[in-house]
Amino acid sequence: MQLKIMPKKKPLSAGRVPLILLLCQMISALEVPLDPKLLEDLVQPPTITQQSPKDYIIDPRENIVIQCEAKGKPPPSFSWTRNGTHFDIDKDPLVTMKPDSGTLIINIMSEGKAETYEGVYQCTARNERGAAVSNNIVVRPSRSPLWTKEKLEPIILRNGQSLVLPCRPPIGLPPPIIFWMDNSFQRLPQSERVSQGLNGDLYFSNVLPEDTREDYICYARFNHTQTIQQKQPISVKVISVDELNDTIAANLSDTEFYGAKSNRERPPTFLTPEGNASNKEELRGNVLSLECIAEGLPTPIIYWIKEDGTLPMNRTFYRNFQKTLQIIQVSEADSGNYQCIAKNALGAIHHTISVTVKAAPYWIMAPQNLVLSPGEDGALICRANGNPKPRISWLSNGVPIEIAPDDPSRKIDGDTIIFSNVQERSSAVYQCNASNEYGYLLANAFVNVLAEPPRILTSANTLYQVIANRPAFLDCAFFGSPLPTIEWFKGAKGSALGEDVYGLHENGTLEIPVAQKESTGTYTCVARNKLGMAKNEVNLEIKDPTRIIKQPEYAVVQRGNTVSFECKVKHDHTLIPTVTWLKDNCELPNDGRFTVDKDHLVVAEVSDDDGGTYTCVANTTLDSVSASAVLSVVDVPNPPFDLELTDQLDKSVQLSWTPGDDNNSPITKFIIEYEDAMHEAGLWHHQTEVPGTQTTAQLKLSPYVNYSFRVMAENSLGRSLPSEASEQYLTKAAEPDKNPMTVEGLGSEPDNLVITWKPLNGFESNGPGLQYKVSWRQKDGDDEWTSVVVANVSKYIVSGTPTFVPYLIKVQALNDVGFAPEPAVVMGHSGEDLPMVAPGNVHVNVVNSTLAEVHWDPVPLKSIRGHLQGYRIYYWKAQSSSKRNRRHIEKKILTFQGSKTHGMLPGLEPFSHYTLHIRVVNGKGEGPASPDRVFNTPEGVPSAPSALKIVNPTLDSLTLEWDPPSHPNGILTEYTLKYQPINSTHELGPLVDLKIPANKTRWTLKNLNFSTRYKFYFYAQTSAGSGSQITEEAVTTVDEAMASRQVDIATQGWFIGLMCAVALLILILLIVCFIRRNKGGKYPVKEKEDAHADPEIQPMKEDDGTFGEYSDAEDHKPLKKGSRTPSDRTVKKEDSDDSLVDYGEGVNGQFNEDGSFIGQYSGKKEKEPAEGNESSEAPSPVNAMNSFV
Repeated sequence: MQLKIMPKKKPLSAGRVPLILLLCQMISALEVPLDPKLLEDLVQPPTITQQSPKDYIIDPRENIVIQCEAKGKPPPSFSWTRNGTHFDIDKDPLVTMKPDSGTLIINIMSEGKAETYEGVYQCTARNERGAAVSNNIVVRPSRSPLWTKEKLEPIILRNGQSLVLPCRPPIGLPPPIIFWMDNSFQRLPQSERVSQGLNGDLYFSNVLPEDTREDYICYARFNHTQTIQQKQPISVKVISVDELNDTIAANLSDTEFYGAKSNRERPPTFLTPEGNASNKEELRGNVLSLECIAEGLPTPIIYWIKEDGTLPMNRTFYRNFQKTLQIIQVSEADSGNYQCIAKNALGAIHHTISVTVKAAPYWIMAPQNLVLSPGEDGALICRANGNPKPRISWLSNGVPIEIAPDDPSRKIDGDTIIFSNVQERSSAVYQCNASNEYGYLLANAFVNVLAEPPRILTSANTLYQVIANRPAFLDCAFFGSPLPTIEWFKGAKGSALGEDVYGLHENGTLEIPVAQKESTGTYTCVARNKLGMAKNEVNLEIKDPTRIIKQPEYAVVQRGNTVSFECKVKHDHTLIPTVTWLKDNCELPNDGRFTVDKDHLVVAEVSDDDGGTYTCVANTTLDSVSASAVLSVVDVPNPPFDLELTDQLDKSVQLSWTPGDDNNSPITKFIIEYEDAMHEAGLWHHQTEVPGTQTTAQLKLSPYVNYSFRVMAENSLGRSLPSEASEQYLTKAAEPDKNPMTVEGLGSEPDNLVITWKPLNGFESNGPGLQYKVSWRQKDGDDEWTSVVVANVSKYIVSGTPTFVPYLIKVQALNDVGFAPEPAVVMGHSGEDLPMVAPGNVHVNVVNSTLAEVHWDPVPLKSIRGHLQGYRIYYWKAQSSSKRNRRHIEKKILTFQGSKTHGMLPGLEPFSHYTLHIRVVNGKGEGPASPDRVFNTPEGVPSAPSALKIVNPTLDSLTLEWDPPSHPNGILTEYTLKYQPINSTHELGPLVDLKIPANKTRWTLKNLNFSTRYKFYFYAQTSAGSGSQITEEAVTTVDEAMASRQVDIATQGWFIGLMCAVALLILILLIVCFIRRNKGGKYPVKEKEDAHADPEIQPMKEDDGTFGEYSDAEDHKPLKKGSRTPSDRTVKKEDSDDSLVDYGEGVNGQFNEDGSFIGQYSGKKEKEPAEGNESSEAPSPVNAMNSFV
């Protein structure tokens, strides 16, 4: 088994031995733990725990408190020396010492002066084991003296001269802070030209007239006493050369006048420091401040270099406009030559500062307290450094060791005291003093000789809880003299721990580098020395780690929207986690928009300030995990700003701008708009677009426009608000560069020509005085152009023109500068007149009973006298061929556009007398009508009979009555009646076909079955064929004898029960049928009718086969007695007439190029129903009985 022992994290040896801590007493002394119970029993020499600073400046207005606190066992007593002699506090009534303390309180508030108690104080704390001493505490009261009275003469100097205003504050303790202000307590502005030096003086590299003022005041602030002292104001007046010459002229001769150049330029010279070189000495650890201030015109700039090296990074700072170089935490390595360079346009000078870094003593190894057992060895080491090298001296209990009582166990070797075979009398407090000319260090270290058996200071049965796979540290704080050895055991009967997975620290702590579940258990710590043994048990529990199983994710959200972060945590069931959300590693803002529930953080109405990193932190008592996500708040960009116009030319200008914040979404493009304040003020137009990486645009301009521009930025979320408008820019006028558009020539009267055009807008006019030159001449003649210049209008009328003559027309723009380019020539016509001739040779070809084709000869173009619009046919039904009576019918109109010479007339009524004529149409109107042409349409099939009803039902007969078809469409030849019985199961019987004369309106059917339902199909016929049918149903009456037998049966109980069951079944059947009907299903009757169609009716089709099937919507309705609804949905009169809208182009009709009608002219007919019953009525009990027999 490999042994791993870890004092100071270093293995000592390998082997199967207990894990034991062996400490070298010569290297590491035993420290006394600050355990209260332990301290109560142990004897310990004094130790200074608190003292006043070495250089102690006090406020003379308050009591003097000189601190000295110490600990030890038994508690130490205190004494003081002042200026090297014993200070008897009992003899001074103003001096008291705090109880159980060495702190002095000198009461000078009531009487006495602080100056009386100036001096060097030292405190001594003593008990039976030795004496500890404090530093030498130099007590001095602070001072804030006033400025000496002095008379300050006004300073008068000319513009451009240098100036130094001296401050020379009084010497105070500590030194004051200097600053310059005016009478209004406003700090005077400083710059590269004017600045304050380290000595407090105010330096002017060159003066300007604005430096003239009477209240340059230097202030000294003494922080210790919170007082500010003020110097007398200094008056400065800066005058120009002209003013100076006027002053001289009034007092001196002409020979002393100054030259005209008042502010003569000059190279730099140094105001401070003087000369080319200087020396500077600074102590290690302080701030090195080097200063160079130069005068000159123009104002010099200061640069710094180190001649033999580079300036240290991270410790070098430039102050006072680079006139002061500061190096913090200066060390000996910063010694060397530093050079400041002052430079302006006329030259440069330099000054070298030789820096030497000295050092007050500083510790390399301060002596440490020793706790030894009798017979042990030890050493006190005191090592310090400084520049110059400090001298080391030793004291014992505050007495120089040379004159201290002799101790045979100690030996002094320079900075080390070696102890051998110490005894109890060897206990003492030793002082090490390291000093040079810049200061001293004083350290107390005691040697305490004790004989103590082992003690374990860690509480018994301490429970340690550790997360799995992390290090576990089990404490075993101990004390004993001699130093005890430590062993660790696991379990009640376990052996000493010695495997590689364990380690032991100097303080007795057992480390398990990677704790696992099997590491759980009880561990025992045992401490042994030659005086005894002690042990202690602790417990270890291993917990599952806390994990974030659902981490928040990166989110991009637009400003004003809501965002949600999710954070799901899994943890050990015995630990209770606390989930905390942070924003940028700080607490969430105290804002109601932030909502936290179990697993989510919701931020509503997101603003720009909400962007950042959001962290979910899950804490338990043992561990903490976190996960972060970044929220990017995006929005449309902010508007651009700082629009500027440059390179302003006649027809171009450069526009530049500064983009606004893109709100975390890159700008993709900029949109530039312009406003013409002269012609369309307040109306913005699109100018151009540029990529989002561009902030300038070269814009093309039009003449005579007062431009203003604005810019909008666009990103993936949308477009920004417009920027502020740029300055206005008026371009020069120029001749128009375009002519009016949409030039037309049309006459409004037969003898004029109206020339119209779309005028140029103000933006297109290019200058003032916009007019138009209108020119015209006949196209087919040799006439010269006739021209006229008109104002800014859009129309000109030429009168006295021949009717409908082609003209060439052009319109040219001009303004006060000149003409636009030569315009394009367009063709127009003078005014139209009504056509003079009617179409000839009109003849009609009847295609069928509802369609006719009309032909005509075209009208000569010259007689049209205008633009040919087409031909218009007027036709009307004038006479009924069947009744031979004339009546007025409203004329119908059909227009055929263009030069067509034939067309179709749809929607005619069969067996009718029609009249028509044709007119030619131009832009002015219609010409004369052609002679009337008459034509007749042949017979057609009739419509369905208007009504069908069944009256006088008897046992074996039914009487049918009907009205003739409302549209016979010819001469009726006969009626056809078909009927068939329907049994109680809705099955259809054989079909009977019966012909009835056309003059009949009533018919009786005999020899029918009693109590039987019949279905009737009835339609009329002409020579053209059969018309639409109408259907009806009826029932013959019941036989009385059978009825009586049925009544007798109905009185039987078994029959009543049977009927109830049948009724229930029928009710269920009706419900099922009703449900199926609502779902769109078919009645069984419908299915059977489809299966038993009448073979005589089925073949009745039109050639195109466009018959509808037996309609669900109609057949699913219950058939009621006396129904007048045709089963085939015969089209009513108003539906059967062909609409003119479907034909002629004049009324949205459609024709082929030859004028023929597009589409098939035929009415839709449904198939005649065959076998089946459309009724949904429930069968009567009588019919039910018949079905049983």
